[in-house]
Amino acid sequence: MSQPTAPETLGSLTDETPVDPNSKAAKEITGKSPLQIALGRLRKDKIAVTCAILVLFFILVAIFANVIAKIFGVSLDTVTACEVLECNFASPGVGYPKTGPPFHGFDASHPLGIAPKSGADNLAHWIFGARTSLIIAASATLFASVTGVVIGLTAGFLGGTVDKVLSFIIDFFLTIPFLLAALIIAPIIIDRFGTSDSYKTIQLLSLIAILSMFGWMTVARLIRGEVLSLREREFVHAARVLGMPTSRILFKELLPNLMAPIIISISLMLPAFVAAEAGLAFLGIGVTGSASWGQTISKAVPYWSQYSLYLWAPLLGVVGLVLALNLLGDAVRDAFDPKTRR
Repeated sequence: MSQPTAPETLGSLTDETPVDPNSKAAKEITGKSPLQIALGRLRKDKIAVTCAILVLFFILVAIFANVIAKIFGVSLDTVTACEVLECNFASPGVGYPKTGPPFHGFDASHPLGIAPKSGADNLAHWIFGARTSLIIAASATLFASVTGVVIGLTAGFLGGTVDKVLSFIIDFFLTIPFLLAALIIAPIIIDRFGTSDSYKTIQLLSLIAILSMFGWMTVARLIRGEVLSLREREFVHAARVLGMPTSRILFKELLPNLMAPIIISISLMLPAFVAAEAGLAFLGIGVTGSASWGQTISKAVPYWSQYSLYLWAPLLGVVGLVLALNLLGDAVRDAFDPKTRR
């Protein structure tokens, strides 16, 4: 005689271990918002905490760049090359620094050495290069996120013709190669404003605009998909019945329920823009009028064999910042979506 089988419950069909409502773990999250729960998970993630500390370090360097440069006694001021470089053609190290690496010992006045040919201080360019990268990446992320959220909200909630038109615009921008567009736009800006006194500012703003222009589409598609599912929920129907205006429904009812995907998108977009800024500067179409990690890497490549420190300093800065932001972004995604946790 076969043994009677117990009726299956929903909990037995999932891989997750059911949580006792009276347990300590359940009581700890009672009354907490999803944001508070996610922050609690992040605090327990050692990798996330380490990456957050590293990102905070770069942010502090960018904010207090002038103070840090004064502490080390370095600056971006141009110097006469022959004052700090070997200009005697009878010497074997023509064009290289007279003190410090690569042919001399450590020089406390220039901790990361001096750039060949130009005589610029590498530490000063590293410090202000961090500021340039974070300003461009943060500004582009802000503008791209706001644009993507507004367009995604509008397309997903209104639907119909509006959704079709906005979806076509999103798909159109996705078909444009980012690098090709940057290669076309940069020479136009240089030709138009190359002799202007505010060329550095125009170049910075134009790069932020280019990154924002080709970065909002992913956010828009994600938000649109989320809104398509949320607009049929009971609280949205109740808001419509009460006669709430569309703007209030979008920004007071729907937007708070979209904070998780928005935060995740921002955390993943920021490192992509840091890498893009460095890559464009390396190609000579990014920021060229002020300190930039990518520009320094481009200048340091020919000196790799004899002056490796010149290349390693900005390269490690880019890798460290991008890696920390990427790992922190993955941790944020896992904290807001526990189903993805391994």
